[in-house]
Amino acid sequence: MTAADDLIADDLIRPFQIEGIGIRGRLVRLGPAIDDILCRHGYPDKVSHILGQAVALSAALAGALKFDGLFTLQTKGDGPVPVLVADFRSPGELRGYAQFAPDALAALDDDPEPPSVPRLLGAGHIAFTVDQGPDTDRYQGIVALEGRTLADCAHNYFRSSEQIETAIRLTAGRVPGGADHGQWRAGAIMLQRLPEGDPSLLARGAEAERDAASEDDWRRAVVLLASARDDELLDRALPADDLLFRLFHEDGVRAFAPVPLAAGCRCSTERADSVLRRLPVEELRELAVAGELEMTCEFCNAHYAFPLDRYL
Repeated sequence: MTAADDLIADDLIRPFQIEGIGIRGRLVRLGPAIDDILCRHGYPDKVSHILGQAVALSAALAGALKFDGLFTLQTKGDGPVPVLVADFRSPGELRGYAQFAPDALAALDDDPEPPSVPRLLGAGHIAFTVDQGPDTDRYQGIVALEGRTLADCAHNYFRSSEQIETAIRLTAGRVPGGADHGQWRAGAIMLQRLPEGDPSLLARGAEAERDAASEDDWRRAVVLLASARDDELLDRALPADDLLFRLFHEDGVRAFAPVPLAAGCRCSTERADSVLRRLPVEELRELAVAGELEMTCEFCNAHYAFPLDRYL
């Protein structure tokens, strides 16, 4: 690592490639950014765990694209957590939120392990959307929520929709430090067996051709990826490059300039006011409490209040 890299040793995407075998990847390390996103809501740990993974996954997927705009990962299901949303806005702004049913979630408390996707999210779908603004076509890929983990769901998407061989390792959890119960962290590593050229296949919906990596090379890389432990992905003291070297040094691994990440939200007083001005006056009267209209951002939990008279 260079001195400049040390300044962003956390909250980053580290692109890399495994030398000589046509495999590229992204390593995501999230610390203060994911802790900020999750702690704004005070979610139950099971919800924070799955949302932390979703935000890390969105960063890994968006980091593989060449685009200027918004990448959104969204799940909808019939389980205790019916909605998860994780946004990545280029060049590196993250946000996310979850909806959950407290009673249904409490029924999972007897499970000592993080509950699986089927038990937590239920039956439904996961959608990946790339929006580069009004002058470009929006791309969206949707697949069923199939698999035990979010990583399994992403694998299913790439197999069925993109036909790009992809392997993903995800984790999220609390580590010592921060609040009384620890600081939230999350991590992800994604490998893709891509053809030479532009890697932004997800945004284009293009089908990949078989690259130069042999089947044995790919299988070995996937096995090495699977050896990455949760504590390694979450360890602030373990530099990203050291982890990549530990995993892939036998073939040689080259790391590229990191992309810094930060928690951020696009809500504002002006945006909230604009939303209210588009509603019919009668609907505003019904929404008002003691002569005031109140709004809370689902992403950052910011609260906005306006006098009803402002819109009459």
